Amino acid sequence: MIRRSRRSLAATLVALVGLALCVLVAISAVQLLLHARPVLDYDAAAARAHATRWDALPVAITGGVLAAVGLVVLLAAILPGRALVLPLTGGGSPDAAPVKAGASRRSMTGSLRSAAEQADGVESVKLRLRRRSVIARVRGGRLATGEVAGEVRRAIEDQLDRIAPAHRPRVKVHVRSAA
Repeated sequence: MIRRSRRSLAATLVALVGLALCVLVAISAVQLLLHARPVLDYDAAAARAHATRWDALPVAITGGVLAAVGLVVLLAAILPGRALVLPLTGGGSPDAAPVKAGASRRSMTGSLRSAAEQADGVESVKLRLRRRSVIARVRGGRLATGEVAGEVRRAIEDQLDRIAPAHRPRVKVHVRSAA
């Protein structure tokens, strides 16, 4: 049960570009029906298209840009988004039935940050939850030593044991002492 983010930005951009093109065509069609000069002059566009050679540099550049944009939009649609809800095991015995439960990325990050802040000698913690790792950047007191990193690591790992994520991330701790 991994809920992933929607690709709403890519979909919105494609929809807006399509809408803008449809509006231009509709406005031009209505202007032609009213015998007014259209915004898009089809005769001028056709004459320009017939005069342009396929091996011209502007055609190659435009084609390359459109192909790159199309590839980016295609990849955004195909590749999975960032997981919003992370699956949990049950935390019980291995013989127990699997539990279908999840924790939001935001709540898990907050819980791990709170556990890291409880360690001795820690002033502040910046924590990032990645797919395969938890990276904690700790700012310790003036007397912060290598023990602070070990304590923070143990606190985060203990909290991970309580949360019981389906995929256990590695814990990396970087300590910087306050000057």
